[in-house]
Amino acid sequence: MKRIKEYKTLFNVEGEATLKELKTTYRNLVKEWHPDKFQAGDVKAIEAEGMSRKITDGYHFLVSINAETKAKNLETYTKTITESGIADYQHKGLLLEVTFTDGTTYEYFGVNRGLFIKFNNSDKQMRFAKRSIFTSFPYRKSKEASAELV
Repeated sequence: MKRIKEYKTLFNVEGEATLKELKTTYRNLVKEWHPDKFQAGDVKAIEAEGMSRKITDGYHFLVSINAETKAKNLETYTKTITESGIADYQHKGLLLEVTFTDGTTYEYFGVNRGLFIKFNNSDKQMRFAKRSIFTSFPYRKSKEASAELV
């Protein structure tokens, strides 16, 4: 959640922004903080280099959790959480990363330790996750299923 707030603040986003708004803000920020705008060796050039990386990361992150992106990928997500099992998972802070048996990995933001412990101790983790995590928390696909070599 901290990461979401940080990027929304950077992009000056309140609530939910459209992909078009994110793209416009991204382009304006890149123009403002592009490293080529400053002379080499200038302190601002080093700061601009860091900011341009942060802006790019923020843009890709906000696009990945955007409602339009989720709607576009809803069929694939639904197929993954209904037809695949949980292969692996890890929890750090408020981030739960779940890798499914089809090879895709999703990050769920805001999953507190108490809920993670209940999930971890559940004898039917997939059922618990479907009811309490998969549809209740902001998420994004963090890794694509890798193609198997034949």
